[in-house]
Amino acid sequence: MSDLSKNDIERASFAFSIYDFDGSGKIDAYNLGDVLRALNSNPTLATIEKLGGTKKKGEKQLTLEEFLPIYAQCKKDKDQGCYEDFLECLKLYDKAENGLMLSAELTHTLLSLGERLEDNEVAEITKDCMDPEDEDGMIPYASFLKKVMA
Repeated sequence: MSDLSKNDIERASFAFSIYDFDGSGKIDAYNLGDVLRALNSNPTLATIEKLGGTKKKGEKQLTLEEFLPIYAQCKKDKDQGCYEDFLECLKLYDKAENGLMLSAELTHTLLSLGERLEDNEVAEITKDCMDPEDEDGMIPYASFLKKVMA
């Protein structure tokens, strides 16, 4: 926990308290990823599981004292992406190097690569974050990425 500043601990305590739904001083380990993301981390599902997150509600509870070292570890972990990393990946689909990619390619990528999303999750993300396609089916991927990461 010594890796966390006083400000980090205050922010982590606040985020933790939001997910302490019943005021017991504990959060469900199922919500671990959500709390970490609320603290501007982008852990992968594998990282969350490695840090003690569960796939089902009610399996495990975490206290703030147990959560703080997990948060410190997550802050140090390099196995998470940032905007620039994701932007570089999407540039691979920008054949004209003009900041645009096919909407269909983005949807296919979300459904098939990395930590795959379900059809309904992709539909929700594209509805909320994707700009309208132009007449060639292209979308600006940088603005899409900014909206997703916000």
